[in-house]
Amino acid sequence: MIFGERIRELRRRKDLTLRGLAAKVGVGFTYISKIENGKLDFGDCPSESLTRRLAKALEAEENELLFLAKKIPEAVKKRVIQRPDVFGMLASLDNAALDRLMKYIARLERKVN
Repeated sequence: MIFGERIRELRRRKDLTLRGLAAKVGVGFTYISKIENGKLDFGDCPSESLTRRLAKALEAEENELLFLAKKIPEAVKKRVIQRPDVFGMLASLDNAALDRLMKYIARLERKVN
């Protein structure tokens, strides 16, 4: 999904107008419109700070919006730096292998908990 489309979807689910969301995050409503329509002058997505404010205002998962905005959350950056071997290996896997791995991890978590 594209960042702007997700913002529009979340805004509509909260029954917020462009002006209402803009007021909550401290920007103009035309800026929110540009985000939703992918018409920002300097790129596809707003700053990390605004992305975090949007997540809070929309009661959305912050990491999801950060990833859609092509921003890497600080906690993820730290883990990649701590374990480049693991993340390098993960990056080499195709989607089917990642899906199998995620199922395996979910089973392990259920056993632990």
